[in-house]
Amino acid sequence: MTDAPSTLPSTGPSAPPTDRSPALPEPPRRGRGEGAVLACIDDSPYVGAICDFAAWSAERMTAPLTFLHVLDATSGNVPGSRNLTGAIGLGAREELLEELAELDEARARLAMERGRQLLAGAVERARDAAPDLEAATGAMEVRQRHGELVDAILALESGTRMLVVGKRGTASAQRHGHLGRHLEEVIRAVHKPILVAQQTFAPPARIMMAWDGSPTAEKGVGMIAAGALFRGIPCHLVHVGADRADVRAGLEAAAQTLRHAGFDAPTALLSGNPEDALPRYQADHDIDLLVMGAFGHSRIRRMILGSTTTAMLRTCTVSVMVLR
Repeated sequence: MTDAPSTLPSTGPSAPPTDRSPALPEPPRRGRGEGAVLACIDDSPYVGAICDFAAWSAERMTAPLTFLHVLDATSGNVPGSRNLTGAIGLGAREELLEELAELDEARARLAMERGRQLLAGAVERARDAAPDLEAATGAMEVRQRHGELVDAILALESGTRMLVVGKRGTASAQRHGHLGRHLEEVIRAVHKPILVAQQTFAPPARIMMAWDGSPTAEKGVGMIAAGALFRGIPCHLVHVGADRADVRAGLEAAAQTLRHAGFDAPTALLSGNPEDALPRYQADHDIDLLVMGAFGHSRIRRMILGSTTTAMLRTCTVSVMVLR
């Protein structure tokens, strides 16, 4: 796996450099936050929203911004990634084998150049969306790597504050109702907040947290209350389950944590299945973004990486932030 780290200048034309290094230095920790917003981009229809969400998030948190593009042959984003030489019989001429090898090499170079263009375009889009970000945090970084997406993200995780990915990648962009093949693997592996973006972006006017009283949910409430990302945005706390006194008390205590931090925090206790009740509440209250935990044993926490969660991510019409 190889990497081409770069820091783009704040002014003038921008293009990721062509030099590549086998080592992967940790991205510098600049700005006021702890670590960077890491945005994973490709040439899928989600790339614009990924860039916009990443720029918006980094600006609100005063965090550095890094864009990552991974050349992963198995995902189909490397033209010529299929080795054609194996289809040739033993009697094939050496010249033909050499021509096919050259063709593969040329296609790999084109894929790398296409990735560089995507990274340069992402930086320009982020600069347009958040023109003051670089002055506050330092120049934006770009990274291009060969290999598996999850490995590339994990190599940068220690210097990452938040991850932004698309709901689907290039190979599965048109498979509506499905998730990208890497998404569940990324959620399993990464221990940072992950924002799963839809194809369009608008600054959230209202968010909703699926609250179940678990340590993950309590930690999430604390993160929202203490952080700058959602400051000033109403946060609905929604529980799906039995209407009990202890549940109502816990829900109200969580809401008070947010209210003490200056949030408008309506609460709701719903019956039914989370995969039905949460989307219905989201639609009825014009919620722009859903926040939920990744692991656990309750019905809501089983949703992520379980059959219910997978269905939720597949069918949800808004972007989702997954907390670990």
